[in-house]
Amino acid sequence: MTSAARLHYQTIPVTPFQQNCSIVWCEQTMEAAVIDPGGDLPRIEAAVKALGVDLRQIWLTHAHIDHAGGTAELARRRGLPIVGPNEGDQFWIDGLAEQGRMFGFAAAEPFVPTRWLHDGDTVQVGQCVLNVRHCPGHTPGHVVFHSPQAERAFVGDVLFAGSIGRTDFPRGNHAQLLASIRERLWPMGDETVFIPGHGPESTFGQERRHNPFVHD
Repeated sequence: MTSAARLHYQTIPVTPFQQNCSIVWCEQTMEAAVIDPGGDLPRIEAAVKALGVDLRQIWLTHAHIDHAGGTAELARRRGLPIVGPNEGDQFWIDGLAEQGRMFGFAAAEPFVPTRWLHDGDTVQVGQCVLNVRHCPGHTPGHVVFHSPQAERAFVGDVLFAGSIGRTDFPRGNHAQLLASIRERLWPMGDETVFIPGHGPESTFGQERRHNPFVHD
């Protein structure tokens, strides 16, 4: 991010699971990305129009149905590249239709990401650059997006206010999840506000002090 570029975001709960889909955009260019378009695409597209932003990309934290279910349709209709998650979630992408049937979602299509993400990568929207951290545990291919300048992190289902992501799904790993939180999220700084996949925002400092699963 250049010194002049400011990152903005708006969060829109989607799907029956009230998943926090976020539209992020660069104030200077008004170019935008949507993080985790799990469904309810008319609501997402209405928000994009109301904000007056130019939607250019889809970014995915992981490939569970409530986060990725609307991805293929949105990418196809608007000609958008799909960025993320990590290759570890390929089996979840392949199983999106089955996930949809299991949880009663509208038909969801598998897809091939335009770009897989890895720990240490960056993504960019307009002049704003965010760091990518691979944070497995909830799913093996889970990534998070961090803007040090904005002191914001979009963490999917790794961490919640007062809780942590589930690890009882196929290829979940509880020890790995705890390591991801402590080794990759906490160094982002106590003041960093995180936008979880569900529920209210919090700060890493608040969770380090009070979250019963991962407090210091």
